[in-house]
Amino acid sequence: MTRVHDMGGRYGDGAVVPEDEDGPVFPQDWHGRALAVTLACGSLGQWNIDISRHARERLSPQDYTRFSYYEKWMAGLADLLVEKGVLTAEDLSGGGSDARHPLADRVMTPEAVARTLVNGGPADRDSNIAPLFEPGDAVRTARPAGNRLVDGGHTRLPAYAAGAKGRIVRLHGCHVLPDSSAHGLGEAPEPLYSVVFAASELWTDPEHPRDEVVLDLWQSYLEPA
Repeated sequence: MTRVHDMGGRYGDGAVVPEDEDGPVFPQDWHGRALAVTLACGSLGQWNIDISRHARERLSPQDYTRFSYYEKWMAGLADLLVEKGVLTAEDLSGGGSDARHPLADRVMTPEAVARTLVNGGPADRDSNIAPLFEPGDAVRTARPAGNRLVDGGHTRLPAYAAGAKGRIVRLHGCHVLPDSSAHGLGEAPEPLYSVVFAASELWTDPEHPRDEVVLDLWQSYLEPA
C-alpha cells in the first residue's frame, strides 16, 4: 500500500505549475520561518532526516491534501516534537512550563546557521556490502514498492517505479538506508545507484515516451533484469 504523498504519475491532481523564477524565495514571510524552525528543531538531535520525512508522510490524507507545502512541514514537526517528548501538546497550545528546557544547551544560535547549512548532513558511509551492479547493467525494481523492514514504513522507491526495468548510470558509494533509518533500526548503509528509466516504462500513456527519469535507488530495491 502507498500513502497519499506518493503522487508521481497519478491522474486527476491537475497540472504542475512552476513558480516564477524571478519571484521571492519565500512567497510568504512565514514560509521562511517554517524552514528556520524545522532546521533549528532538527539540530536538537532527536531525529534524523528520514524520520522527519516519514512524519510528513504519516499525516492523515485529509490534512495532507489540504495543507500547503510548508503547512505539511509544520504539521509533521509538531507531531515529532510531541512523539519524541521534546514538547507536549499543552506546550504547543501555549501552555506548559516556563522552566528551562533540558535541550536548551543544544539550541541553534544565529551564528551557527551558516556553518550548519554548509556542512549539511552527509549520508555516505563505509560498508562491507559489495556493489552488485555497475554502470550499464540492466536492473528491475522491487514490486510492490514498500518497506521490507516495517509494514507501511518509509521507503524511497516510489510506487510508480515498482517493477520497472531501468539501467544503472552511476554508483554513489554506500549511503544510509532510509527504510531502516526512519524507524530507529540503524543506518544499515548499502550501495546507492542512479538508475535511468524510459518514461514509457513507468507510465501507460506518457506525453513524451522518449523522455527519461533518473532515480537514486538503494541496492535492496533492485534485482538483475
